[in-house]
Order: sequence, then structure tokens, then C-alpha cells
Amino acid sequence: MTTVNRASSAQSATATRWTQLVLGLIAMMSISSPQYGWAFFTKPLRDALGVQLSTLQWTFTILIVLQTFLSPIQGYLVDKFGARLLIASGCLLSGLGWITASYVTSITGLYLTYGLFCGVGTGIVYVGVVGLMVRWFPDRRGFATGVVAAGYGFGALLTNTPIYNMIAASGYQHTLLVFGIILGLVGAAAALFLRSPSADDFLPQPAVEVSSVGTTPGQMWQTKVFWLMFIMMTMMATGGLMVISQFGAFSRDFGVASVMVFGMAAFPLALNIDRITNGLTRPFFGWLSDMIGRENTMAIAFLLEAAAVTLLLLLRENAVAFVLLSGVVFFGWGEIFSLFPSTLTDTFGAKHATTNYGLLYMAQGVGAIFGGPLAALLREHTGSWLPVFTIAIAMDVLTAILALIVLKPMRRAYAAR
Repeated sequence: MTTVNRASSAQSATATRWTQLVLGLIAMMSISSPQYGWAFFTKPLRDALGVQLSTLQWTFTILIVLQTFLSPIQGYLVDKFGARLLIASGCLLSGLGWITASYVTSITGLYLTYGLFCGVGTGIVYVGVVGLMVRWFPDRRGFATGVVAAGYGFGALLTNTPIYNMIAASGYQHTLLVFGIILGLVGAAAALFLRSPSADDFLPQPAVEVSSVGTTPGQMWQTKVFWLMFIMMTMMATGGLMVISQFGAFSRDFGVASVMVFGMAAFPLALNIDRITNGLTRPFFGWLSDMIGRENTMAIAFLLEAAAVTLLLLLRENAVAFVLLSGVVFFGWGEIFSLFPSTLTDTFGAKHATTNYGLLYMAQGVGAIFGGPLAALLREHTGSWLPVFTIAIAMDVLTAILALIVLKPMRRAYAAR
């Protein structure tokens, strides 16, 4: 191929990959509300179904467990059969979860609709889109995965206030039905234009040292460095999901949920701010990790979250502090969804990136078990949120230490071998 043709192909690939990034962002935004809008539905669902919070929270856990534990299979299917139809199907399935949940009259029905359909659907979309982006952006892996992961955080920002208002005006059932239809169709429409890079797409070379070996899932599964990353992501996911899944409950227990802050009730205002910071953190820390290294960035981000959760606990009865610090908590947590996939692909190569990340993403499901119903049970048995927050803080600090002291030298040793 001539130099002119090669330059033209590279230019075309550059334009294409940014288009793919935008489409992936839209698809991710369309599936964010089942997780990040869950807090709005906990009280009306408890009232309608007559169940304890810990029982209801199994819906959230089922969603996250299915989203994550099935992701290796979903990643394999995306790698084998292509992203377009599978990701579009995932968006439609996520929307169907909300539509069918609007008709349930029992907790079992909620598990089998909201939990099952949304869990499987969001898992297909999440792992599929992330797997595409690490291939399209070998030179900006942290940033690109951060952008699409930000869509998963930002998407709920556009729907939080409408959902909150519609629940108040028309009830939770009508809200689930309307938004299930809208989000499912929007995500599927974007997904139909996604594709994997081909041999004709000349992409930039990685700016940092990465593996070109293409480690298979079976080989990766047997390495110590993978299991260390799995444990670290599990601890960070647990702490973050403790806050997300219980946010409405502890804001009411702290007595700040309905306090007016800057002209708005503290609870919905905090959720809106959290969606912004939870979105911004992913491309920001992804970009930073491209510059200063993955482990160094992990340490900074995880310690930031530990400090923010500590202050949130100490100032829990101050509504203004509650709103602002909750935003910092999410800013220190959401970046795990850009740092871990980029670190994993740097370590084990891009050839099996989607399936490999599906295996690591299972850590989010483990975290959901501890961060959802078990955290609620701990609160019910102790009568206090203090043990829950203390555990989250300890895991943040420990994971930051592991990133610098253990993961960094272990990855270097693995690369040398």
C-alpha cells in the first residue's frame, strides 16, 4: 500500500473510531437507569409489595450478579458473532425488564423481570461496548473506556429528574413502562451502527507498554496478577455498591433526604450531582492513567474515595455536606470501570479483550452481594450504618495500598516473563 493510501486509511479509521465511541456512549447511557435509578423505586416498591428492604434489595443484587456473572459468556458471544445485533438485543432486553416490572405484584415477579431481564441485557451491552473500545483505541485505552463507562454513569443524569417527577405524578408503574420503552429503543438504534475494527483500519500504536501476546481467557485465569485484580475490583465494587444501593435508605435515616439544598430536596439533588461526578471520573482518571500509569492513578482515586466516605459519615446530618460529599464519593469510585479494563487489556492483550474483561467484570457481581442485601442486613442487625461505612473505608484504603505495593511490581514481573 502506498504512503498516500495508508495515510488516507488511517484518517478514515480515526473518524470511524470516534463515531464508534459516540455510538457506544449512547448505548451505555440507555442502560444506566436500571442500576442508578434503582434508589427512586425502593420506597414505592416496598410499600406496594410489603417487603423488608433487605428482601427488596435482592432485586438489585440479581441485576448486578447476572450483569456480571454471565459477562464471560456474553463477551465470548460478542467476540465470536459480532457486536451489533448482540448489543442491540441487550438494550431491548434491558428496556423489557422495566416494562414487565411495571406489571408485577410480587417480589418474585420483580426478581424475574427487573432483576433478570435488566441484568442480562445490561451485561451484554456493558461488556460488549467496553470490549469494542479497547480495540478501537489502543493508544488511549484508559480514556476511551472511561468515556463509554461515563455513559453508564451519565445516562441516569438525563433521566433522574424526569423519573423522580413521574413517580410522584403518575406512580412507579407508569414510570417503569414509559422509560422502559424509550431507553430500550434509543439504545438499540445506536447499537445497530456499531462494529469491530477490521484489518483495513489503521489504528495508532499504544503510547504505553502493553502486551501484544493475546492471552486466552484460560491462560489468564491461571495467573496471579488476574486474581489480584479480581480481588481489588471486588473490594472497590463492594464499597461503591454499598453507597449506591442503600443511598435512599441511609439518606432518610440521616434525616437529610427531604431537606432543601440550593432550592431542591437533598436526595434527588445528590443523585443528580453523583451522576455527574460518577460520569466525569471515568474519562478523567482513564486519561490520567494513560499519562502517569494505571496503579499510580488507582492509589490516588481509591484514597480519595476513602477520605470522602469518612467525611460523609462524620458530617452525615449536614444536608449540604451530604450532597457535596456524596459527589466526591462517586468521583472516587466510578473510575474502576475505566482503570480495570484498560489495565487488564494492557496486561493480557487485545485479542480476547471482551471475553477477558467479562471474567474480571464478575467482580462487580461479587461486590453486589456484599454491597446490596448483606449491607442492608448488617444495618438491620446493628441498627447503625457505621459498620457498613467503616468496611467501605477500610476496603478503599487496602485496595489503594495493593495497587502500589503489590499490583505494580507483579505486573512488571509478568510482563518480563
